Amino acid sequence: MSIEYDSIIHRLKSLANEENAAGMARFGIDGANTLGISMYTLRDIATEIKHDHALALELWDSGFHEARILAGLIDEPEKVTERQLEQWVADFDTWDIVDQVSALIAQTPFVIKKIHEWSAREEEFVKRAAFSLIAEISFYHKKMPDSDFEQFFPIIIRESRDGRNYVRKAVNWALRNIGKKNLYLNQRAVETAREIQKLDSKSARWIAADAIRELTGEAVKKRLEKKAGSSKNTPK
Repeated sequence: MSIEYDSIIHRLKSLANEENAAGMARFGIDGANTLGISMYTLRDIATEIKHDHALALELWDSGFHEARILAGLIDEPEKVTERQLEQWVADFDTWDIVDQVSALIAQTPFVIKKIHEWSAREEEFVKRAAFSLIAEISFYHKKMPDSDFEQFFPIIIRESRDGRNYVRKAVNWALRNIGKKNLYLNQRAVETAREIQKLDSKSARWIAADAIRELTGEAVKKRLEKKAGSSKNTPK
């Protein structure tokens, strides 16, 4: 291991807070080797490090919860390999690891492929990762065409019956984020939610009702209409 790795691991251990770790466990963050370090502190450390692919790999292999989040923050998307993603996803054991590392995966060329593959896997956090990625790219990828998002609706419908908490919440999150991109995708997302609502599944009905409530609400509608109006007035 590198000198920098040793220094960072020592620093993380020095910041360990048992009380914070216990509090995190109450919110479902109870993976192995959790130190109880806040995201604010981890982001500050990541800012100091900047980007370092080799160091990210070392930090991930340490097994410490916060070191793995830090690895996702400092890794370089262009250097991430598909093999690495498969190794990392096998280690996912909490929802926050999934959601934080999704920000990295969303910037790799493998993101669409992994959404399709991981959504069909049975492991709870692997499946969550697929829908966390949909939510991530729906929010941040401004130039993706609508058709690229429409391909996810059948996946969302298929997996909406999964009653596991971290899966159903991510499926709902993905559907809502697609529906908040523009007026067209809003309409398509609401149509998808109404289709899900007809399924004989408590989880599906919850996903649908929550998505419809937000996506048909005045706040979302006004924002999307304003966005559409601004787009029409933008010089070509």
